[in-house]
Amino acid sequence: MFKHKATVTFPFLKASLCPNPSQLFHLAHLHSLIESCKSMNQLKQIHSVIVQNGLIFDPKLCTKIIAFCSGNESGEMRYARSVFDIMPQRGVFVWNTMIRGYSRENSPQSGVSFYREMLKNNVRPDSYTFPFLLKGFTREVSSKLGREMHAHICKFGFELNEFVRHGLIHVYCLCGQVDMARGVFDLSGKSDVLIWNVMISGYNRSKRFGESRRLFYAMEERKLQPTSVTLVSVISALSQLKDLDTGYRVHQYVKDGKVQSNLVLDNALVDLYAGSRKMDVALGLFQSMKHKDVISWTTIVKGFVNVGQVDVARKYFDQMSERDNISWTAMIDGYVKENRFKDVLMLFREMQAAKIRPDEFTMVSILTTCAHLGALELGEWIKAYIDNHKIKVDIHLGNAVIDMYFKCGNVEKALMMFSTMPCRDKFTWTAMIIGLATNGHEREALDMFFEMLRASETPDDVTYIGVLSACTHMGMVDEGKSFFDSMTSQHGIQPNVIHYGCMVDLLGRAGRLEEAYEVIKNMPVKPNSIVWGSLLGACRVHKDVQTAEIAAQQLLQLEPGNGAVYVLLCNIYAACKKWENLHETRRIMTDHGIKKTPGCSLIEMHGIVHEFVAGDKSHPQSKSIYSKLFELIEELKFAGYVPDTSEVSLDIGE
Repeated sequence: MFKHKATVTFPFLKASLCPNPSQLFHLAHLHSLIESCKSMNQLKQIHSVIVQNGLIFDPKLCTKIIAFCSGNESGEMRYARSVFDIMPQRGVFVWNTMIRGYSRENSPQSGVSFYREMLKNNVRPDSYTFPFLLKGFTREVSSKLGREMHAHICKFGFELNEFVRHGLIHVYCLCGQVDMARGVFDLSGKSDVLIWNVMISGYNRSKRFGESRRLFYAMEERKLQPTSVTLVSVISALSQLKDLDTGYRVHQYVKDGKVQSNLVLDNALVDLYAGSRKMDVALGLFQSMKHKDVISWTTIVKGFVNVGQVDVARKYFDQMSERDNISWTAMIDGYVKENRFKDVLMLFREMQAAKIRPDEFTMVSILTTCAHLGALELGEWIKAYIDNHKIKVDIHLGNAVIDMYFKCGNVEKALMMFSTMPCRDKFTWTAMIIGLATNGHEREALDMFFEMLRASETPDDVTYIGVLSACTHMGMVDEGKSFFDSMTSQHGIQPNVIHYGCMVDLLGRAGRLEEAYEVIKNMPVKPNSIVWGSLLGACRVHKDVQTAEIAAQQLLQLEPGNGAVYVLLCNIYAACKKWENLHETRRIMTDHGIKKTPGCSLIEMHGIVHEFVAGDKSHPQSKSIYSKLFELIEELKFAGYVPDTSEVSLDIGE
């Protein structure tokens, strides 16, 4: 079984036993050596001496060796099993020790197999067996064997043991059977705060945060003293519930010295206040902390990001001595929320230079940036990075890839990504419908909508925006009206202002301006600038001055300084040869100092995004750019192109 040579030297033993070799094989001293052992290498040296001196079957020494392998972080369960198998007598204690070791090693299946072997050997479990066994259960094992183990517990009469109940509650909570866990909890004496901690944690795991809070209230009524573990779990629930009032009560336990604060508890409190947008309180608590870790700093960064103070968040981010991928992603998300996409890309490059590996959450933010910038080349690089580094592609990341390809105009690759996704949700289908509709594939968008319904996926309000947009671009007025009605009748979705805007756009493009105006007048919600803007745009196409003036008047009430409205109205007057109206509108613009915001465009070249503003010459290559533009204009003229100049003199920006 064990291959050891008699000539082997044992430096660890020499250092421990010399200068009195006569004590080398004294049993008590061997016990002491095993207890003071620091590594498997040392244990194996001691075991070699035990084997050489005929003590291999000594039950106490074998038990000590197994206990080290089972309880020590460096212990090896295979070695423990080899010692266990040669023991002539094996009581329940050593069986329990082995089970405990398998749980420590995160090998629950081995633990269960060993437990069954224990029963076959007619060894009856005791009050320690099940707590050791259940502690190592994973979600999967809990789902398969939780009820069976409960039956065994009842069979052997341990259902009233508090430690066994702890284990049962833990197992049921792990596999989502939180009501079964509560049943076990309700039958317990409830005098031990640990069992309350397990139950509260279980409710948190099942996202039943209100139950966690109620359990804490019940705990207070019983005058039970919570621990720091209790408070951390309760604060976690309160953060999700945005319940700051109860949060103050919990914090009072720490302020009054009833519960000793620690780093984990301090971090939880900072997160509670930051998540409730109480950054002054969160920052004060953060600054008073004696010890801070990467979680502490990241929580502050996230807090300032969530209240829109991205530059302040960046200040604290830059002060961090240690950053993990969560820290970097939090800061990147902050820039994404503020539409500061160039800052996103710069920070991502810094993240790469720091050799921090991004995860799927980081990639979603970067792909969102690529989508907004139309940076296909960079998006392709990100997709390759995901594939090469085997980053987990979940539904959220898959949806972000699809959205990026569509917004960068690569329909083919978006379809390819969609076809390879093993799981899809309503956001996947919606991204496909909107992406196809906005890229000139309106018929395919509607086909995708019907395929979504066949897949038993329920559309939401955003899905219908894509469907109505497809109808708008195809001029399918009757079909669009039918889809609009089916939102409520078939799926119970109440149209919002965006859907009404789509209907106005649909009818306006088809020249049915009176009908479009009636839709606006009968809307149950107040029309916004987008709705009136759609009507005004349709009036320009169909040269309807009267309706245009109504739309413009409403638009200017909502956005008095919107120069684009005046310009669009001027263009309509020009197209209809209403020169007096045109000059009056221009005079109003001049008197009020109203100017149209110049247009902006972006283009990506070799992974770098270049931004251009109408009439701007700040780009370092602007001279060459305008020279090439002049060449193109001359070639167009030579080819016989004649521009429409009826409006251009009024709006150079267009």
